[in-house]
Amino acid sequence: MRAGPLVDPDDVPEWMRRLVAATDGLDARALTKVTPPSGGGRLAAVLVLFGEDGMGPGTGPDVLLLRRADHLNSHPGQVAFPGGALDPTDDGPIAGALREAEEEVGVLPVGVRPVAVLPELYVTPSRFLVTPVLGHWREPCPVRPVDPAETAAVARVPVSHLADPANRFRVRHSSGYVGPAFHVPGMLVWGFTGGVLSSLLALGGWEREWDTGDVRDLDAAWRAARSPEEVR
Repeated sequence: MRAGPLVDPDDVPEWMRRLVAATDGLDARALTKVTPPSGGGRLAAVLVLFGEDGMGPGTGPDVLLLRRADHLNSHPGQVAFPGGALDPTDDGPIAGALREAEEEVGVLPVGVRPVAVLPELYVTPSRFLVTPVLGHWREPCPVRPVDPAETAAVARVPVSHLADPANRFRVRHSSGYVGPAFHVPGMLVWGFTGGVLSSLLALGGWEREWDTGDVRDLDAAWRAARSPEEVR
């Protein structure tokens, strides 16, 4: 599927117009430095779902995130967008992203308007080729971990919180990877999800100047995020 807007950018809420317009002609190299292998990867999709005032009137736009269960073999405890591998019965990445969001956290597809598709992004650890689908949550519904064995928590995180320089830093993995991260109460957002969110803040015009020189050890940042006394 070709990346770009699925709707006229003028036909979305004003706070989302710049982001939707910025997806037109967007190249994967603007979002990641990782190049997929010649053989490609397993196809997957995630739903990057933006709503408004999920934390109360006046909080502005927010994005839906989940935290994976701690005991999982793959990416335990990590924060992610709803999504996963495409099934043979999925009619492309949009259908797959909506299906996964319903199965994982109870998002009703009827209330979601897909507004843009980002380029395929390769995730090295899982060898997935992931298509992020941007959605406008025009009719929000209650969400929850549908299967607590898979999903530990669900949160609607205000964009203003993610853009706050006090909640932004970079983390260093033992492999040498260094990338953007966000502090959300009870969560550490990093890796693929952190990278996509960092790019979307810039594309949407929400980014504020932050200290990119603040690089923290991943394990220490993880412990701090999960420690109640450290939650801001």
